[in-house]
Amino acid sequence: MAIRITGTGSYVPSSIEKNEDFKGHEFLDVDGSSFSHENEVIIEKFKSITGIGERRYAQNHLTSSDLGFFAAEKAIEDAKIDRETIDYIIVAHNFGDVKHNTIQSDILPCLASRIKHSLRIKNPKCVAYDILFGCPGWNEGVIQAYAFIQSGIAKRCLVIGSETLSRVVDKHDRDSMIYSDGAGATIIEKTDSEGGILAHETASFTYDEAYYLYFGKSNNKDLCADTRYIKMDGRKIYEFALTNVPDAMKACLDKSGKSIKDLKKIFIHQANEKMDEAILKRFYRLYKTDIPEGVMPMSIQTLGNSSVATVPTLFDMVRNNKLDNHQLSEGDVIMFASVGAGMHINAIVYQY
Repeated sequence: MAIRITGTGSYVPSSIEKNEDFKGHEFLDVDGSSFSHENEVIIEKFKSITGIGERRYAQNHLTSSDLGFFAAEKAIEDAKIDRETIDYIIVAHNFGDVKHNTIQSDILPCLASRIKHSLRIKNPKCVAYDILFGCPGWNEGVIQAYAFIQSGIAKRCLVIGSETLSRVVDKHDRDSMIYSDGAGATIIEKTDSEGGILAHETASFTYDEAYYLYFGKSNNKDLCADTRYIKMDGRKIYEFALTNVPDAMKACLDKSGKSIKDLKKIFIHQANEKMDEAILKRFYRLYKTDIPEGVMPMSIQTLGNSSVATVPTLFDMVRNNKLDNHQLSEGDVIMFASVGAGMHINAIVYQY
């Protein structure tokens, strides 16, 4: 018996925002002053650090729950299940449904209830709820689903990560170029086969680190002082991630009983290309071994950082051979890992 991912689906918006589309933006420093560099220089430096060349934005008429519904439909179809047999729908997000050109988040009812409504599931015993856990939210939803199924409370769960970060960015902040929109979904259930989820690890660092990501005012002091946008202390997050994420990944792998040489793929949150590469390097250094070629698929170059959606979307792409030079085979040992607002870290070791 094993608790496995039996279906996946993702929704990648069709609207592409390229780096050059930011050339006309008025980027300002945190104190509201202008930068001495031209936007071309700012964008070039941004690309060299993050690896992002373009990102995806949801169409104006769509919200985060819409994106999650589209991904969920695909996952249900892929798993070939009756949607009325789903026991839990767990939706990870951070900002709820934010309509285009509005400043208010809408989470009443919760996104999971909205998605269940859109899926036309009648069964009232299918429990739908949201999880707010920063970028590691989808990972944590999978861990909760695993616990429900392992305890006998549930047999089958739908876990979704969906976000429209383009609706909560400060366009005067250079960091706005990082964020994007998207959704990924998975069906988790008990099966007669081997493998599946082997181990998991989660930690919350809040004593000093709780507000590394936060809601803050625009860098443009002329805008409404009461409107808030997603903000971050990039340097502190980078240092925090490099110090703590590799340790959590190692703890998870050691708990699974698998060797570092068994790992075929590491699906890490697509936050920043250089940061992810540095995390990987430190992780393998803990085992005093070299990094295998092609062990870390990356989608950030074209999809940007869609928070909770990055890991399930990337996994769905690789699983369906939609990412060049990356495939999965039965029996492969893989890892999901993420870090984000809270500050939260988690990892899952999974045998495909």
